[in-house]
Amino acid sequence: MENWTPGSWRGRPIEQTPVYPDQAALADVERQLAGFPPLVFAGEARNLKRSLGEVAAGRAFLLQGGDCAESFGEHSADNIRDFFRVFLQMAVVLTYAAASPVVKVGRIAGQFAKPRSAPTEKQGALELPSYRGDIINDIEFTAAARTPDPHRQLMAYRQSAATLNLIRAFATGGFANLVNAHRWMLGFVRNSPLSDRYSQLADHISETLGFMRAIGLDPEHHPELRQTDFYTSHEALLLGYEQALTRVDSLEGGYFATSGHFLWIGDRTRQEDGAHIEYLRGVQNPIGLKCGPSLKPDALLRLIDKLDPQNEPGRLTLICRFGSDKAAEALPPILRAVAREGRNVVWCCDPMHGNTISAGGRKTRPFDRVMAEIRNFFEVHRAEGTYAGGIHLEMTGQNVTECMGGARDISEQELGVRYDTTCDPRLNAEQAIEVAFLVAELLKAERLARGAQEQDAAE
Repeated sequence: MENWTPGSWRGRPIEQTPVYPDQAALADVERQLAGFPPLVFAGEARNLKRSLGEVAAGRAFLLQGGDCAESFGEHSADNIRDFFRVFLQMAVVLTYAAASPVVKVGRIAGQFAKPRSAPTEKQGALELPSYRGDIINDIEFTAAARTPDPHRQLMAYRQSAATLNLIRAFATGGFANLVNAHRWMLGFVRNSPLSDRYSQLADHISETLGFMRAIGLDPEHHPELRQTDFYTSHEALLLGYEQALTRVDSLEGGYFATSGHFLWIGDRTRQEDGAHIEYLRGVQNPIGLKCGPSLKPDALLRLIDKLDPQNEPGRLTLICRFGSDKAAEALPPILRAVAREGRNVVWCCDPMHGNTISAGGRKTRPFDRVMAEIRNFFEVHRAEGTYAGGIHLEMTGQNVTECMGGARDISEQELGVRYDTTCDPRLNAEQAIEVAFLVAELLKAERLARGAQEQDAAE
């Protein structure tokens, strides 16, 4: 990359960055991180890019999701297992409906930093720096806790390494067995208030698994049925941390961010001449760009030119977060602009961030608005002749009460029962699986429509 180095972002304007009072300590931490082993490997990131290339071509679907912001205090094997289990259930439902591979990317093992709408917050007469995620400061509202501490980056690295170790064991050690994931899904269907609606699809999957076993396609003899590929992702917000974990691929060359397989740029940090665009344009990982209502088509095309000048399939995912009331109007112009330029991108829907409201003094996201934006996303792509390639969710494997609605119809009064998030509201385990079933219906309809079009063309 011309005039690019892992540190060239330092000469650019930067948004959403903490001010560390002890610069010497920050430099020492970054030196330590630069000597640590990579968390992920270049070959894994290249494999993910190839898989996302299949999504861009309409031959696979992207499921991306996980915590709003990972917490040091809630790091446990049980929480990781519960998240991974829900994610596998969702993937089974989507794979069957789409009749194509589902690329699984978690917001995990690195999603510690969060952008904020204001640099400070006030409680009573006391004004302190905003909480920016456990990698930067603590949620406790005291001056000491809210002071950015660079040593928290070392804690984030160690937690990411431990999380990745367990996830890799789950993905390859038998926990991801297709039969197990399907059995877990059946438990959800039986207990769901919408069990009648979902049981037909679950029964079809059971029949398919039975047929596969009958012809000898069983997990004991076919490892692809008991293992899965799972990748990690996070917002590349804290660029000093990212630079310290940037490595050169010893086999094929090129710089890779080794803090995660897939990094994205947020809606608040996508300035064309800014530091975050500068850093991400030089690493070879697959990357994402959040696209909000303020992003105009011409500006998006300029960002694509910077981030993906070679038009490489799987390199760039455009994560659309407009809100259910704006998606139908805002999405078509950018779809047309990108299609007109012949760009190979993955189109992904983030139905969470544009649908945040306040209820009872807490942030929440109404489930019906989440689903309305997803439906609008699919409808607009169908009308424009483009491919709705994925969904991006903030979710957890726990049965929290942070988003209103869903099959169990969580009310405003019930939000306080288990409102555990440190930042933004997340879909709970049942709501996340419910989204998967509803998206499955959309994917099945798309698959049948494409099949009919191909048959008409053949005739």
